[in-house]
Amino acid sequence: MSISRRSFVSTAAAGMAGGLVAGPRADGSAGAADGAASAADGAAGRPSPQTAASRARVRGANDRIRIGSIGVGGMGRSHLGNFQQHDDVQIVTVCDVWDVNRRRAQRMTERQTGGAATMEADYRKVVERTDLDAVIVATVDHWHAIPMILACQSGKDVYVEKPISHNVAEGRAMVAAARKYDRVVQVGTQQRSGRHFQEAISVVQSGVLGKIHRIHAWNVGNQTPAGLGRPADVAAPAGLDWDTWLGPAPVVPFNPNRFIFQFRWFWDYAGGMMTDWGVHLLDLALWGMKQTAPKTVYAVGGNFVLDDNRETPDTIDAVYEFPGFICTYSNRTGNAYNGAGKGYGIEFYGTDATLFLDRSGFEVVPETGGTAKAPTPSYLTEQEPVVPAWKRDWNGPSRARAAGMRAGTSDQNLTHIRNFLDCMRTRQRPNSDIELGHFSTAMCLLGNVAYRTGHKLTWDAATEQCVDDPKANALLTREYRAPYALPTI
Repeated sequence: MSISRRSFVSTAAAGMAGGLVAGPRADGSAGAADGAASAADGAAGRPSPQTAASRARVRGANDRIRIGSIGVGGMGRSHLGNFQQHDDVQIVTVCDVWDVNRRRAQRMTERQTGGAATMEADYRKVVERTDLDAVIVATVDHWHAIPMILACQSGKDVYVEKPISHNVAEGRAMVAAARKYDRVVQVGTQQRSGRHFQEAISVVQSGVLGKIHRIHAWNVGNQTPAGLGRPADVAAPAGLDWDTWLGPAPVVPFNPNRFIFQFRWFWDYAGGMMTDWGVHLLDLALWGMKQTAPKTVYAVGGNFVLDDNRETPDTIDAVYEFPGFICTYSNRTGNAYNGAGKGYGIEFYGTDATLFLDRSGFEVVPETGGTAKAPTPSYLTEQEPVVPAWKRDWNGPSRARAAGMRAGTSDQNLTHIRNFLDCMRTRQRPNSDIELGHFSTAMCLLGNVAYRTGHKLTWDAATEQCVDDPKANALLTREYRAPYALPTI
């Protein structure tokens, strides 16, 4: 491991657990749970700006950072627990459209210094507070953009979950908000703060794998035959404001599979496994290859094996073309076998070695065997007598082309949060800056657009539009149900 570790340590020695150094700047261009009537009073309005004193609070290294959390379901409460492990954090308020989540989250804060957090059902009441330094946005996917943008407009920094947006246009608006209002925005692609991920990417970029010409990422499992099943529509649970949960999405009856974790499999709210897990894996591809967007995208798949009411495909393969290499992403739910013995992961294939990477660690597997520097065309050996055109020059048949390497896991969640908190003080861009999160989210969204249109896309990264493709471009945004409009920046 000496080759990769030397190069890694020289660039990341300052990134110890107490506070990782902010990553480089990204490449490229720069509803209320109290009811629909309450939401109509200004869901798209701009909140009051933070006071100057509140903006300055995070500059002091010993001051506590005051945080409000919007969306405190499973992931939101996980974030609360992780943020609370940092001594300079105070959870001031928790917000959710379901009272069950609010109460559970508040209980988690009862023992913190300063007492338990307050509870809110209306995210705007969190955004409008003048005593908060930052908000966590861990709502369902289609509710990420609106509170994030409003929080930036009110002078707050933001930790927003991945995928950052429901559609590409939404994501670009989130980047614009962060830049216009000079906010630190960290995306929940926490692998960028994991030491073994950083080291693996340094190996990819070092050239020791040889010419990397293909990358493959995957999530596989077996949910046959019933998958999610087909539950009937029922009344929404007590204490849940279903209309506000739907927000900008069309009004539909409550169905158990549209709520909690299963919302991911419906187009109005998310993008299936492609955007749920694919964003983590394809983010690694962009990071490793120093890219921001593909040139073309094509995807095929369908609902082939599961008898349930999901809308997103149970089987999909997407192919992304970049200059000099291709990247593929596969998800299937009817067969869990994988040659690497892993249910998920990413592999970088080079001419000298392959690098496998997941959250448990990484491994470099060298290519072995002789390589002909000047091969003899085979037809010449069939002549009588044999007349070789030149002398063959072979590497030794047992010689490895690269050094084998292996590394175990590293923390990602706590260090990612620490990086966010430290960047709030230094005003540097964090490891998973919002624009990096936009690039990886957009890559996944484009895979879904290619699948839904049924044809290959040519992507113009400068305009973030598909070339001469109105059908595809219509899927790069959405119609927002009133009054849940995307804020104007």
